[in-house]
Amino acid sequence: MSVKRVAMVGARIVLTVDEKDVDVRQLGFTISPHEECAVEEAVRIVEEHGGVVTVLTLGPPEAADQLRDAASIGANQLVHLVTDGREWDPIATAGAIVDSIRLHETEDGPYDLILFGNDAADTGDYQVSVRVAHALGRSCVNGVKNLVVGDGAVEAKREFRGGDELYELGLPCVISVKEGINLPRYPSLPGRVRAKKMAIEASEVAWQQGPVTLERLRVPSEPRERAEILGTGVDAVAALVDLFEQWGVVA
Repeated sequence: MSVKRVAMVGARIVLTVDEKDVDVRQLGFTISPHEECAVEEAVRIVEEHGGVVTVLTLGPPEAADQLRDAASIGANQLVHLVTDGREWDPIATAGAIVDSIRLHETEDGPYDLILFGNDAADTGDYQVSVRVAHALGRSCVNGVKNLVVGDGAVEAKREFRGGDELYELGLPCVISVKEGINLPRYPSLPGRVRAKKMAIEASEVAWQQGPVTLERLRVPSEPRERAEILGTGVDAVAALVDLFEQWGVVA
């Protein structure tokens, strides 16, 4: 499965001077929420059926921290495609992941199930899993909220127009899951210690310019609330009563 190092959300967004990236100097980093659930789902599947959880990331040297986060909850193998820190578009990202998957499958045999988060928290492209599946010639379902692995097949359920869609796919296949498919566990202390000692298979990859070019980012304007002072003390009572009448609170 694949994860991405992203800035923690929740803080006020500040752009760099050229308006082409988010200024992350004061922010921490984590794995995208959908991908946290994908790691948890992979670990649960292996706990039930056996196997190995291999987690891959494409990112700067610091992204090794996110791989170790995955290892601390049960991932067995860690693969790091080390970049120079520039953002890759979804086409180039999918290509690099496909190359790595093909290399490892040549050596170790095919992966039964390749999991992704539905989309990354920073770019929201919704493309990488589909592109990887297409390149590998495998079936793919996105937006999955329930996954059951059986003998040579999986059942994937996703929400659709107030109901559910149920898909049955033969293995191997590609699935992207949404936040809420499970509740990711917290890493244990032994898990964190084990993760620090785990080897990471790292290889440098040259940056690839995809066909999509980023011109600039824009932070949406924040809604402004206006307060009106009706008066002070007893002088405000009449204005307050008028306001209540307008709202229909009093008659």
